[in-house]
Amino acid sequence: MNSKFYDFKYLKGDLTGGLVAGVVALPLALAFGVQSGLGAIAGLYGAIAVGIFAAIFGGTATQASGPTGPMTVVSAALVAAAIEFTGSLETAMPIIILTFLFGGIFQIVFGFLNIANYVKYFPYPVVSGFMSGVGLIIVILQIFPFVGLGSAKSTWLVMQDLPRLFTDFNWQALTLGLLTVLIYYVFPYITKAIPSALVALVVASIAGYFLNWDVPIIGEIPSGLPSLKVDGFFSIDSSAYVLIGEYATILAILGSIDSLLTSVIADNMTKTKHNSNRELIGQGIGNTISAIFGGIPGAGATKGTVVNINAGGRTRVSGTIHGLFLLAVLLGLGKLAGYIPLSVLAGLLIPIGFKIVDTKGLKHLFAVPRADAIVLILVLLMTTFGSLIQAVGIGLLLASLLFMKRSSDIGEEGMKVGTLAGFDGEKPWQDEVEFYNSYKDKVYIKHLYGPLFFGFTSHFQNEIKNIPEQIKALIIRMDRVPYIDQSGLYALENAVMDLEKKGVQVLLTAVQEQPKDKLISIDIVPDLISEAHIFDNIQEAFDYLKTTLKI
Repeated sequence: MNSKFYDFKYLKGDLTGGLVAGVVALPLALAFGVQSGLGAIAGLYGAIAVGIFAAIFGGTATQASGPTGPMTVVSAALVAAAIEFTGSLETAMPIIILTFLFGGIFQIVFGFLNIANYVKYFPYPVVSGFMSGVGLIIVILQIFPFVGLGSAKSTWLVMQDLPRLFTDFNWQALTLGLLTVLIYYVFPYITKAIPSALVALVVASIAGYFLNWDVPIIGEIPSGLPSLKVDGFFSIDSSAYVLIGEYATILAILGSIDSLLTSVIADNMTKTKHNSNRELIGQGIGNTISAIFGGIPGAGATKGTVVNINAGGRTRVSGTIHGLFLLAVLLGLGKLAGYIPLSVLAGLLIPIGFKIVDTKGLKHLFAVPRADAIVLILVLLMTTFGSLIQAVGIGLLLASLLFMKRSSDIGEEGMKVGTLAGFDGEKPWQDEVEFYNSYKDKVYIKHLYGPLFFGFTSHFQNEIKNIPEQIKALIIRMDRVPYIDQSGLYALENAVMDLEKKGVQVLLTAVQEQPKDKLISIDIVPDLISEAHIFDNIQEAFDYLKTTLKI
């Protein structure tokens, strides 16, 4: 059955995908709400509002949105800063709500201003360092709740307070926390049909309840629909608007990056193309509505989106159902959630925090260019133990300055810093004309000019995706690529893996010393590209293709 607005052949998959995504999102929403400092109910409100409205108005059909680790960490930092500014959570609430509201509005503005096209200029080391720092913040702030103790609100104070863990811990809370972690990791080996996070939450909570253990719990959760939280805006001290502007901006930027990265994952899984600017508008609408009801802001949730797609979700109806399921839980089971031990939520958040840490980027610290490694470590440390906003700002500034220095050095040596190009609108080079005329339907050649760095990686990947399906081999001419940074390395790695899946063989020619050293250092050569497929010049590559591939 089909209609102008919806193809009902997708209904069964959308229902299944939405319900599974909702089940996955439930324990995380409660946990992120507690982590934010506003309580479990704020996480649930955020998951409902962002889940429903980002799905309806967003630009990624299969996106499941809600509170995420990075957004929650920034929200928690805001809550702490607002309380320090006003003296109590009650008096800080107008500042917090208005910041969340402006964050959503900024995202809507980003969408209308086509800001999505500029997100690609965030260099990998800055994003990696920030995300790893966020993951460590989640882990560190859950150490004390994991053993049944109250926790300081900053990572630095938690680290100073660590000796108290060994004298005051609650062994019953610790047992429930360990049980939660154990189920979280072991249950997927039994079956993946039911999310392990939900099983861990239910089993550990029931165990704590029936054993009548004395452990800290979430406490009473309001039932029914939330009320508007728009009181007190006009009584906010004018000096607080600097704080509001800073955190609203970082929430909007981070929420946009988080969502668009998840949109790319959804595209790869469904072989579709999302609308980046519409996605930002949809996320902004969801976060704006979440704010006025007291919910924490969210973004596209990678885990929820992946399980939605794997369970059959194919349209925005699936994401809407995911949010409606959480609304039904709020209306029907809200009081039961109040009995969940805080150590159980900590047991869910600690593994999630470790998953957010970019182990790939950290593993290659000694293999990538030293400047990239320094930026990554600096941003990671500043994010974990300092200011989130300053971490991103200084990281971007430092990455830009280092790139300008490298570009200047190359310019002094007579190197050309240009763009990427292939045969699309460009004539073949003189030494390619004969081969091109004979094999243009089977072999594609890409010319790279200048450094393959974070500013070019998005365009490079898009060009690779546009290679015609009938092509059997791709030759990448690197004669004029004197330098490749960490973003460029991973972009090339992803491109080669995508082409291999399509049966396209990748050959490199005239690879200069620095790029070749880095390709070898992170095992792109020889794991993905055999050394036999790297040639000193283009003619050797042509001869190889003529004889080996019989083309």
